[in-house]
Amino acid sequence: MENQANKLQELVSSASINNENTHTKFIAITSGKGGVGKSTVSANMANILANNGYKVALFDADIGLANLDVILNVRIEKNILHVLKGECSLSDIIVQVKKNLILIPGESGDEILKYSEQFLYERFFEETKVLNDLDFMIIDTGAGIGEHIQLFLEAADEVIVVTVPDPAAITDAYATIKITSKSQSNIHLILNMTNSEREAQLIFDKINKVAMANIGGGLKLNLIGKLPQDKLIAKSIKQRTLFTNDAPNSLASLDMKRIVNNLVYKLERKVLKNDTGKSFGSFFKRIIEQF
Repeated sequence: MENQANKLQELVSSASINNENTHTKFIAITSGKGGVGKSTVSANMANILANNGYKVALFDADIGLANLDVILNVRIEKNILHVLKGECSLSDIIVQVKKNLILIPGESGDEILKYSEQFLYERFFEETKVLNDLDFMIIDTGAGIGEHIQLFLEAADEVIVVTVPDPAAITDAYATIKITSKSQSNIHLILNMTNSEREAQLIFDKINKVAMANIGGGLKLNLIGKLPQDKLIAKSIKQRTLFTNDAPNSLASLDMKRIVNNLVYKLERKVLKNDTGKSFGSFFKRIIEQF
């Protein structure tokens, strides 16, 4: 395995990836535990961005529990692992969900190392150029603090942690924040299933206080928004629809729009300071380099 990893590292380091005119921003959405609405947040955030004219891709990186195809009510046959195995091309697995929005069914983990043939990786990196015109890639990671999840969080431009007003979920969210703070100094938080703005702010203040005391001043934690406890969201999940489509003027949809506006505003300010746009190929290259 070590020799295989060394071989792969050499290949990736020498891979030529065309980054000209790329400006994709990679947003990793994660959580400390499952069941807090992470994938629902990912899908609806991508939907709002697409509705506003941005070109968006959803990358399902939840190992073993990939469910964005269910949420989006689309059918997938193969995922990115099949591309790396040489069984199909990248364009073969891309699902057009709607105008400006695509789904990339993905897998990650040690299994990628089984397919480290130079030809396949060179072809894969070449194929990723078809995604160079993306504005955003939303990466729906797995829940928890596993090593493979952290690879995606480290490589992303921005990390958003989703949690709910539940003591266990809050504890797990803090654990995720603590681990992620080793590679990301700026982490966003979304409070889902809240009863009010005040409740969300109080929970954030408690998490932030503990973080500042135990992690240190190098971390900047941001409350990027909250979503309500809403039957509309639960109904949309059962019906395999998006609540931001079903009821665009509902409280939940308006809250999601505020979250997206806050995120875009922060990203625009960051771009003014340092434009570090990159392609999907270079993003995936950073993932593989860590094996």
